[in-house]
Amino acid sequence: MEKPSQNSALVAGGNVRGIKNAFLVICVCFVIAVCLFLFFFGAPSHFEFEGEFSGASMWFADETLKYHPIDLVGTIFKGGVIVPVLQTLFLTVIVLSVERAIALSSAKGKGNITKFVKDVKACLVKGDIAAAQELCKKQQGSVAAVVSAALVRYKEMEENTVLSKEQKIANLQKEVEEATAMEMPSLQQNLPIVATLTTLGTLVGLLGTVIGMIKSFQALSASGAPDSTELSTGISEALVNTAFGIATGAFAVISYNFYTNKIDNLTYAIDEIGYSIVQTFAANH
Repeated sequence: MEKPSQNSALVAGGNVRGIKNAFLVICVCFVIAVCLFLFFFGAPSHFEFEGEFSGASMWFADETLKYHPIDLVGTIFKGGVIVPVLQTLFLTVIVLSVERAIALSSAKGKGNITKFVKDVKACLVKGDIAAAQELCKKQQGSVAAVVSAALVRYKEMEENTVLSKEQKIANLQKEVEEATAMEMPSLQQNLPIVATLTTLGTLVGLLGTVIGMIKSFQALSASGAPDSTELSTGISEALVNTAFGIATGAFAVISYNFYTNKIDNLTYAIDEIGYSIVQTFAANH
């Protein structure tokens, strides 16, 4: 069977933009989350003191210094060391969601996909391959790249006098499949990480909840009257981490399902127009 032409392979490589190194994104989000935790949520302005403190963050306060949050921001700081981890996961979901929005927007191309598919099919019915190629150049994106690669092979098969009709159709089908396979990794890139965060965010939040409840029970089991400060600290840690964990998991699920649906729509468009190209060739030759 004839190998795909170089022109076909080049056309099939769509210009889908995206972040290639998600680990770098996670590292940057972790640094941002730690800075937010220390210097925003832990800022002294969000607390009242039983003593004096002049530092930049409550994280560096002396253990003997007693302080209480006066607003929600300070309460979040009381959630403990699990909070910046959860913030890292939440920020990662946000960044990768924005990245996928940009990537899939470039994959979609410049015009309406439904109209593009309809116009290309109309050109195929007329047998005007050149006009269909012009539509691909104007549309751009992954769908147009696959269609353009198939049209290049369509033209090659028309000019081929060696292969049988069945072989030409098989070659054309193979070209559509290969061009689609070249585009799919760039469309699905980073979505597995978002899918992982749907579970990981909830589990890390649960871990923070358990740690907070352990501290609460330690305060209750202390000899004498329970330390209300320690008790409130434990409960705050439990509830704050629960909230962050649920928010991270929920946002990740919504993001993953939303972009998976968009990729499915692009795939359906590719399948529809690829089938039309093959059927048109089979009917006209």
